[in-house]
Amino acid sequence: MRFVIIGAGRVGLRTARVLRDEGHEVTLIEREEGKIRRARTQEFSVVEGDGSRETVLEEAGIANTDVLGALTGDLNVNFTACMIAKHHGCRTVMRIDEAYREEIYRKYANEVDEIIYPERLGAIGAKNALLGGTIRAVADVAPSLQIVELTVTDEAPVNGYTISELELPADATVLAFGKRDRELAIPSEDESLEVGDRLVVLADFEVLSEVRQLLVGESANQETATAGRTGGVN
Repeated sequence: MRFVIIGAGRVGLRTARVLRDEGHEVTLIEREEGKIRRARTQEFSVVEGDGSRETVLEEAGIANTDVLGALTGDLNVNFTACMIAKHHGCRTVMRIDEAYREEIYRKYANEVDEIIYPERLGAIGAKNALLGGTIRAVADVAPSLQIVELTVTDEAPVNGYTISELELPADATVLAFGKRDRELAIPSEDESLEVGDRLVVLADFEVLSEVRQLLVGESANQETATAGRTGGVN
């Protein structure tokens, strides 16, 4: 997947690193020289300029981008960038700070796909918002391991299986299971997998796509395309 992230500060750069480590393509937009140097030192592609300007977004490749994350500390820049990205068919995620009142949240919530408070979420939460859909990162355990929560869908090949019949790749393990709208617990072998059920899985990054295909029934690219079409706010 291809991401454009506006803002190479603490939130933007950490989120970019998490995405890149999972094999995604990331381009950053930043206007402060110090942040640009730091991002380029970490071998990121950086476009210098104001992310709320369409010419800058076009230079960053917005026309061929799946998701735009407007993660600066400037609400006006973030919102303007998201509106431009919407016209290019991108999924949009906009940062606002906790200092903003609830009415401001409601004002912008219907215009973008998702709004995040990075002070609460951190980089993992920001990545979840960018990815959207039916897979949610819970924690990065090691450079090659991640704990994810997945929701079973109609298209999942394992829909109707029991836990004992579930065969995940060798580098993936089920840690917890929860029926729809119920708390997660240690899985029982006789539990059946149905639409809306959730599984928490520890998996190597290299097999995450295969795990997703089994439990969700769609690839990463298909999931993002679906999220972009629905345009819902979580």
